[in-house]
Amino acid sequence: MLEACSLTCSKRDRTLFEGLSLAVNAGELLYLRGPNGAGKTSLLRILTGLSTPDAGSVLYNGADIADDKFIFHRDLFYLGHKSGTNGSLSALDNLAFWLAQHRVTASTQTLYDVLEKVGLVGLEDVPVRYLSAGQQRRVALSRLWLKPAKVWILDEPFTALDVKGVQMLEASMKEHVANGGMIITTSHQPLSDIAGSHRTFDLEYRF
Repeated sequence: MLEACSLTCSKRDRTLFEGLSLAVNAGELLYLRGPNGAGKTSLLRILTGLSTPDAGSVLYNGADIADDKFIFHRDLFYLGHKSGTNGSLSALDNLAFWLAQHRVTASTQTLYDVLEKVGLVGLEDVPVRYLSAGQQRRVALSRLWLKPAKVWILDEPFTALDVKGVQMLEASMKEHVANGGMIITTSHQPLSDIAGSHRTFDLEYRF
């Protein structure tokens, strides 16, 4: 279980949310909705441990992630609304560098297999800056199939994807939840058909 307990977050003298609590269990998808500026990305960053709340705590399996992030981060895959790739490196080199950062081992053949899965065969050695926005997003999404994470936190994961890319990601999200994984995501893509067991959490813009 991943729990947010009475979280408060302020930015530039404006309170985005306060006293916010939620919980996600194995086999569930939580769809986080709200207008621009409501604090969706800020909340996701707090849930990953990348940002610190003004008040409250985040628990993973009952333990505060602030006390020891290692176990949680070992089980976490986070995709920000930006691709988080180095434009000077190829897709292959970007993935190899990311794996080293996260202490995940994968063979070169596995990298090629994943890049084939996301439709980037023939482009694996091209610097990422020369790829389209959708192709760059596919490079970022390739990491999903390289790290055996239980918790997926995804910020607008469908951004720049074409119909085939959306279908591929939807299928992976369904499979992850069906296998007992947890997903927290923001999206402009309707999620009614993505997972049978999903809930919606709405954030309101606070003036």
